[in-house]
Amino acid sequence: MGLSEKIQEDLKAAMKAKDKESLEALRAIKGAIILAKTESGANDSLSEDQELKLLQKLHKQRKDSAALYQEQNREDLAEKELSEARIIERYLPEQMSEEKLIAYLKQLIEKLGVSSMKDMGKVMGTASKELAGKAEGKVISAKVKELLGS
Repeated sequence: MGLSEKIQEDLKAAMKAKDKESLEALRAIKGAIILAKTESGANDSLSEDQELKLLQKLHKQRKDSAALYQEQNREDLAEKELSEARIIERYLPEQMSEEKLIAYLKQLIEKLGVSSMKDMGKVMGTASKELAGKAEGKVISAKVKELLGS
């Protein structure tokens, strides 16, 4: 079952359960998927990779919005955004633990023969591709800087 079908099934279940929080988040996901499928140049279907990127984007938007609301002392709005982010997380692959991420990055740095911050781009390029969906870019970047000793 693809993501679109799973979202549709979960949307029906949320409607039956009268779960307003889940409904809002699932409708946002469904709307984004439909929008992506109907954009100019789209071929009326999304690959798993495209769906994953779309979910990551929606998740990041919710997290960023929540952070802004918290800065402005709007906890009510921040909680709504965080709630939607948690619902979106259900459809994302499990995030890599910090220990596994560090071990992976150390191995990659050694494999690429990188020793200074000048070569951070090489590490980031490879790591971002290989860890897509498993770790956020900010986290990867911070760990690479830490390991290369900025």
